[in-house]
Amino acid sequence: MGSNVSQHARRGRWRQRLWWSLWSLLVALGLALGFWQWERGDQKRAYLTRLESAPALTAPHREPPEGSRVTLSGEYLSEATLFLDNRTHDGRLGVAPLTPLRGDDGRLWLVQRGFLETGTSRADPVVATPDGRVTLRGRWQAAGQGAPLFGPNHEGARLQRIQLDAWALDFAHPGWLHLEEGPGVLPGWWSPNVMPPSRHVGYAVQWWGLALAALVVMVIGGRRMTRDREGVPAEDLR
Repeated sequence: MGSNVSQHARRGRWRQRLWWSLWSLLVALGLALGFWQWERGDQKRAYLTRLESAPALTAPHREPPEGSRVTLSGEYLSEATLFLDNRTHDGRLGVAPLTPLRGDDGRLWLVQRGFLETGTSRADPVVATPDGRVTLRGRWQAAGQGAPLFGPNHEGARLQRIQLDAWALDFAHPGWLHLEEGPGVLPGWWSPNVMPPSRHVGYAVQWWGLALAALVVMVIGGRRMTRDREGVPAEDLR
């Protein structure tokens, strides 16, 4: 009987350690993901604040702050137009024409002009581009780390993501103008923020709720296992 009781106790201790370890990991994961979502919400709020306070600039010589409303004058380089692939607008599939602009002072700017519907066709898109001098206004987006690529970025006249090195041109600043007003503008598909801060807060609360539920299960289950380990099965007493 003593040997059976000892084996039962050892199995109970091992199961209990495994139980606490696994559920502790789940609790820690829920807490960490909750704090991460909360931090993302803070970052989005700060980003929106920067957008609201961003200046209005005309052909700035210094790099514009993110979200600045920039006015440019010059001529489109229509022959250098490329197309950002796989854009959607109102449930339609298309591309975003990306046309360089040579400013009045000779500096070069990249202009994202909006949405051009193409459907499922993989032929190189064609877009009409105004000739002569134009004046444009839009929102500035600084170049940054893009989404991961799975294959080549440049396929024909299409780009999977905006990269300035797709053009053999020396742009004035690392970024591009999302066109909102002026000749050549197309329906807008881009917005500066895709998820409001409140959504991140909601996700954080959900993760913390799951962590709390896991903690409750861990404690209740652990106590039951402790009682089972301290007891001796009836068959071992025969």
